[in-house]
Amino acid sequence: MAPPNPASEPGKPTRASRVAAELRTEILRGGLGPGMKLNLDQLREKLGVSLSPLREAISRLVADGLVEIEDQRGFRVARISRENLAEVVEMRADLECLALGLSIERGDIEWESRVLSTLHTLQRMGLERAEARAQERREAAHFAFHDALVSGCGRASLIRLCGSFYDLNCRYMNILISEPGKRWRDLDDHGPIAEAAVGRRKGLAVELLRQHIVEMGAVLARHLADAGQRPTA
Repeated sequence: MAPPNPASEPGKPTRASRVAAELRTEILRGGLGPGMKLNLDQLREKLGVSLSPLREAISRLVADGLVEIEDQRGFRVARISRENLAEVVEMRADLECLALGLSIERGDIEWESRVLSTLHTLQRMGLERAEARAQERREAAHFAFHDALVSGCGRASLIRLCGSFYDLNCRYMNILISEPGKRWRDLDDHGPIAEAAVGRRKGLAVELLRQHIVEMGAVLARHLADAGQRPTA
């Protein structure tokens, strides 16, 4: 999951920005579950803010696809579905692959160093025990690696979109695979992606990155299908 970004504008974050960041984290981690109704009065009291910044914060989350507006009924946390998961995976793959291709064309030695450094950290995190705190570090390292891959593309708006769809993809991971030790495949396929990227083998790097994203999407789709078949109480 991408680190919180309370405000897109420079300077001190606004109250609405801080509230949006806090709610975003809760939604992405599954603390506020899919379809959950957002009671503004309860949230206002819990977060210690007035209604105005709370509404502004929720409006930002609506724009990010994390909250849905219900006519005459208020707001709900965005639902999950097979169709939405497929769209998120497809969009993430397309955007990251586009950004990686541009990074390989435009990235300098500092970009190469960032890719290799974040890869090293990610691989070291993979050696830690599968506990909650280690899982958080692993998730942060995983995002840092993917962010490094696209960071040399020279298009700030594209990088922001990559981060948004990474987060939406991460939300499915957090909701569908709650046990830390089962979130990562035994085979580490990040190394070959990094090697191809810094070696300026654009076609291979893009192909490996797309395969990485799509295969994990297929794992999530299977978990989603299994969850739909479980009997409800």
